[in-house]
Amino acid sequence: MALSKPTFLSHLKSLNAPRHRHRLYPPPSFISLRFLSFSTPEEAAAERRRRKRRLRIEPPLSSLHRTQQQQQPQPQSSKPQNPNAPKLPEHVSVLSDKRLNLHNHILTLIRKNDLDEAALYTRHSVYSNCKPTIFTVNAVLNAQLRQSKYSDLLNLHRFITQSGIAPNIITHNLIFQTYLDCRKPDIAMENYKQLINDAPFNPSPTTYRILIKGLVDNNKLERALELKEEMGVKGFAADPIVYHYLMLGCVRNSDSEGAFKLYEELKEKLGGSVEDGAVYGSLMKGYFLKGMEKEAMECYEEAVGRNSKVKMSAVAYNSVLDALSKNGKFDEALRLFERMINEHDPPRCLTVNLGSFNVMVDGYCAKGSFRDAIHVFRKMGDYRCSPDTLSFNNLIEQLCNNEKLSEAEELYGEMDEKGVNPDEFTFVLLMDACFKENRPDDAAGYFRKMVDSKLRPNLAVYNKLVDGLVKAGKVDEAKSFFDLMVKKLKMDVASYEFIMKALSESGKLNEVLNVVDTMLDDDGVEFNEEVQEFVKGELRKEGREDELVKLMEDKERQKAEAKAKEAEAAEAAKRSARAAVSSLLPSKLFGTKESDSGSVEANGNAIEADNTEPPEIAGNAINAASANEEKQPDQEGASESYTANPDSAEESIKG
Repeated sequence: MALSKPTFLSHLKSLNAPRHRHRLYPPPSFISLRFLSFSTPEEAAAERRRRKRRLRIEPPLSSLHRTQQQQQPQPQSSKPQNPNAPKLPEHVSVLSDKRLNLHNHILTLIRKNDLDEAALYTRHSVYSNCKPTIFTVNAVLNAQLRQSKYSDLLNLHRFITQSGIAPNIITHNLIFQTYLDCRKPDIAMENYKQLINDAPFNPSPTTYRILIKGLVDNNKLERALELKEEMGVKGFAADPIVYHYLMLGCVRNSDSEGAFKLYEELKEKLGGSVEDGAVYGSLMKGYFLKGMEKEAMECYEEAVGRNSKVKMSAVAYNSVLDALSKNGKFDEALRLFERMINEHDPPRCLTVNLGSFNVMVDGYCAKGSFRDAIHVFRKMGDYRCSPDTLSFNNLIEQLCNNEKLSEAEELYGEMDEKGVNPDEFTFVLLMDACFKENRPDDAAGYFRKMVDSKLRPNLAVYNKLVDGLVKAGKVDEAKSFFDLMVKKLKMDVASYEFIMKALSESGKLNEVLNVVDTMLDDDGVEFNEEVQEFVKGELRKEGREDELVKLMEDKERQKAEAKAKEAEAAEAAKRSARAAVSSLLPSKLFGTKESDSGSVEANGNAIEADNTEPPEIAGNAINAASANEEKQPDQEGASESYTANPDSAEESIKG
């Protein structure tokens, strides 16, 4: 039957009409249909309890599917993991909860300048249930580096490495800086090679800045230039700070052309212009070195002129200041310094830092204006700059070299007020100045303060002290410091000979023999024939030559007796070990004869009857006893060496 056109169109409209309003979804199988309302609240509550019980028995399909996905085994990689592969450093997200509280506590100790307690607390935390993060360790290492506590820093780094705390790039940078500050660039480069070959991460631009600056400071300019080329190979962009260090190294080597070539290279890599002002100070020094003062001042105007487009940071300003003050332009440097102070508005604009004040202090001292130098040094606190040990040492050294000891001592007294710890160099400067001013007692006092501060003066500093005391006629004080330091330093033959000569010239031959006694006990020093002849000659003047021979014979006899006692103790330990083993095992296994043959027979019958000791067990016991006897001497030797050298044992524990 044919349809009319209006009927057909109305039929099409009904087909295209939306149907979702009338679509019904089937309910879940475990939930039955309920009425839209309940007659009483009790019925509604009962229905809710029933649904909850049903859900506990049959959870929703979505949760079942999620649980099944969690329980599916993850596909394992076909390539086995290397157990010796370096661990990845922790992410900063681990610094939370208890570990964050530990981090904040150690930062508080650092702010209180209690670095020893901070390092000790970090060590102890490794064995607790709250292990420190690498970020906490880095904070302690950085604080130790700022105060030049290099040995403590390396000890802590060795400890955390052995404890399994994976270092990050900041840790490596701190170690590089430490070795470079200690004038050991070769060790720093060995650590850099290890980082490149083994570390699971790449070096940062800061890594190359530290290494290149340290190499330049250690007169390794060629190696620094090679490292700059490695940066380009690894895809790092041209860094103006790196070029600044390299140009400065060329200027120090009187190679102004090398500085110009580096500037042109940087200019080419940056697209024809250098907008970072870090290199302009080194470029000015290159012009001054070549006698091109006009070009140098044009470069200065280009960098810091009113219409300059160069971005000047505090480091860039300091480089320009240094170029001006060291090349006869100190008045211009003063005007620039005043401008820097006026523009300094932390934290938005930082134009002054600690280096700025150090440059101006050097400039004033070069002109002989030491009062102005001290005034500028004390003003740095007004601009949120805190002096460090190096800054104090710099000014104290210039004051001591210009016979300004009283001002230097006053400045030394301010170090404790500002929370700055003096180092060995601080005390050596004051000690030398006191000797020059004929104040040997004060010089000895500074040396004693250095020892009491748990600092470690080397043998050269000790020899300088003893030499000054002997020249001042204070031989007894020199001998007291010898007795103090002979246990802390590794003396050489010259040090022993010097103190013996000083004592013999004062007629203190008994003290000379005491020094000889100490020297004979020192295994690291040989009492050679030359020293023997000297001592015999001094004793021969008083007819006491035989006392030296008797002393040497007594020492030989004591050493022989000590060796005999050690051997006897070792034999006694063997016998006690045998007795301990025999007491644990039946005597018949060792073939022990007893006086009563009946008891032997009874023991044999008892063993046979009980059958508790099979022959193979007995054989194993005998073999174990023999093995113990063979191993015992080595164990005794280890115990004796530990007892004989407690200092080395303590150092190994600390390490």
